[in-house]
Amino acid sequence: MLTTLMLAQDGYEIKVQIDGFENDTLLLGYQYADKQYIKDTVLRDGDEFVFSGEERLDCGMYLIIMPPDNKYFQMLLNDSEQKFSLITNVTNPVEEAKFKGSEENELFYKYLQFLGIQSPKAQDLNKQIKTEKDKNQDPKDLEAQLDALNKKVKKYQLDLIEKHPASMAAKIVNASLEVEVPDFGTSDEDRRNRFYFIRDHWFDNVDLSDPCLIRTSLLHNKVMTYLEKLTVQHPDSISKSVDVIIQKANNNQETKRNWLSTLLNKYANSKIIGMDAVYVHIVMSYYAKGEAEWVEPEKLLEIVDNASKTEPILIGKIAPEISIPRLDVEKTLIAMENEEEEHKKFVLGDKVSLHELDSPYKILFIWAPDCGHCKKSMPKMIEFYDKYKDKGVELFALCHQNYKSTPACAEFIKERPEMLKWINVTDPYFRSRYHNLYNVKSTPKIYILDDKNEIIFKRIGAEQLPAVMDDIFKRKNNN
Repeated sequence: MLTTLMLAQDGYEIKVQIDGFENDTLLLGYQYADKQYIKDTVLRDGDEFVFSGEERLDCGMYLIIMPPDNKYFQMLLNDSEQKFSLITNVTNPVEEAKFKGSEENELFYKYLQFLGIQSPKAQDLNKQIKTEKDKNQDPKDLEAQLDALNKKVKKYQLDLIEKHPASMAAKIVNASLEVEVPDFGTSDEDRRNRFYFIRDHWFDNVDLSDPCLIRTSLLHNKVMTYLEKLTVQHPDSISKSVDVIIQKANNNQETKRNWLSTLLNKYANSKIIGMDAVYVHIVMSYYAKGEAEWVEPEKLLEIVDNASKTEPILIGKIAPEISIPRLDVEKTLIAMENEEEEHKKFVLGDKVSLHELDSPYKILFIWAPDCGHCKKSMPKMIEFYDKYKDKGVELFALCHQNYKSTPACAEFIKERPEMLKWINVTDPYFRSRYHNLYNVKSTPKIYILDDKNEIIFKRIGAEQLPAVMDDIFKRKNNN
């Protein structure tokens, strides 16, 4: 305890001198996953800028940011070297950097400077190879030179990792190495096996539970590539990949929190249809099981409640049954004029069961008369129904209003009499609990059900319905 306190009190002090930099302000930023943040701002003190604080900084990649154009260069902070100096110049901050008191940055910058020499050579060779190929000439000699250059860089990287395995520089270099893939051949099966090999070995060179690496962009890019390029884009497959990531990050609370929060937000806000299943998986597998201690209890209840309500209406689930009275539009319009009591200003007919509709496909359309998107969508819904009603599509239009506003449903339909062609229902007292069953927080909402009442599509707009329906018919015919 005393040792920890002494380390914290020891703080940090980073002296920076940038020859040719005339601004009187310098910023210290840091990388966190895919974002960058400002940590400190200091004014010039003579020829240098001094960043200092009483508590040590978290290990990771930091940025020296130069106003007014905010160009920056990077440096590394480990847990032991947080008092050092740097001298460089504004024109070539990486090439001219000289550190004192930071072996970590000396090692890192030596590597960056090495790459700064080799990268232009590689770019030039690649350009020459392309030129030769464009002329239908054999670039074998150039390719041999490029191969030798790549091997030189690879040897430098492996030597660095071997000689300084505990350094942040080595961890960053190691994480950036490509997976070495055996020769699998060129058949379709070989290509699949090659893909699976890369996927299974993608994290071999990186520790997802290392908090220092969270403060670089490497881990975020690595994880997103794994989820978006190396995982089949189906909710079940993505959920399994999420579990792999969380398991690998599980040894450190900060890294686990980062990935759980990042992935929860990613799939909660995904615009891709069906990805809410991944969101539900994350919540029910981790948040609901007490593995997100950092979330406030009230917020946690809200997250778990939302996932619990979303789970029954995921694509592939049997849509919750609702039985709702028809809205008698004509009689409601009369009642509006003649009745004084609000609960008498509308007239309902017999209940209609969503599940019992005898149609190969059913569209559950939840709308509201005061909803701007619903008003814009309605002409497209009418056009859609006219085109597809004879192709086995029925439309179950549910007006989402309480008893005080139910007459507005009838007025809305009166102005659009084409809506009378389909089934119009409403539940003024919410006795069917449809608003909970379908987690209605906004309108319009559209669900496509098949003849088994399975949800086969949702979260689409009225303008997308024809294309989606055509695709459904096409897939059915192909099967």
